[in-house]
Amino acid sequence: MGHGHSHSHQHSSGHSHLHSTGFRLLLTMVLNFVITLAEMIGGVLSGSLSLLSDALHNFSDGISVLLSYLALKLKEREHSYRHTFGLKRAEILAAVINSAVLLLISGYLFYHAFRRFATPTEITGSLMSVVAGIGLLANVLGTVLLHRDSRHSLNIKSAYLHLLSDAISSVGVLLGGLAIIFWKVYWVDPALTILINLYILKESYQILIRAIHILMEGTPPDISLEAIRDVVESLPDVQDIHHIHVWMVGENDIHLEAHVNVNDMKISESDRLRQKIERELRERFNIRHITLQFECNQCRQVGLIHK
Repeated sequence: MGHGHSHSHQHSSGHSHLHSTGFRLLLTMVLNFVITLAEMIGGVLSGSLSLLSDALHNFSDGISVLLSYLALKLKEREHSYRHTFGLKRAEILAAVINSAVLLLISGYLFYHAFRRFATPTEITGSLMSVVAGIGLLANVLGTVLLHRDSRHSLNIKSAYLHLLSDAISSVGVLLGGLAIIFWKVYWVDPALTILINLYILKESYQILIRAIHILMEGTPPDISLEAIRDVVESLPDVQDIHHIHVWMVGENDIHLEAHVNVNDMKISESDRLRQKIERELRERFNIRHITLQFECNQCRQVGLIHK
């Protein structure tokens, strides 16, 4: 059997990056809890449902950012005999929780928005607009703080989307407040709540499905088993590759194990072949953790996956 784990570790730069990300998460969390308090008070005083919904979203943002921060700290822990892969999936679990909570909050706010349509309530548009404007500034700052890291982490992206949805929500509430001030259009408040929540539902659902796919050890969506087969079987001395398993332990941490049927050869020759296969898989598919079992016509079933 040949196996390899061809990946590099840059501990100092990696830890530095994680610490800076953690600081930005903590700062964002504090911002969200402050704005939650301001919008809750403003929503009660003005009678604005959309402002209260924005406050609830901001509170969930603060919790989601806290979860993301805790998951980031768990990810830093070293591998152990108890957790041989480390705790990388803490980030994926945080993404599942954050997106699931957003879906529940959206459902709750849909219910109250439709009730408000049935019984319109007079709203103080000026206070609603001022508080929404403050919330908008805080949410924009939060999205700026997390934007860079959101491109590389599903965990951070789930927290980032919380903030982005609230920034959009604050814009809607601000415009709704102006419409109430100038035209007394009170129905715009629940209408905005519904529109904002439709967007949040879409984004949350996509994150939830992707995170669950990782937890269920699904094949990364951008990797084709047929393409892997074609690359490996094009190498000299390889008859076929079969019983392939490809999964992600954490986001962007792809693992592969497979049986490779090869010509009869010396162990030293098989080791060179293993290195070639690993190099091809690393360069073409970004697979860093590879375990290969070399065989010589041992398996009766040689399908791509073992059934």
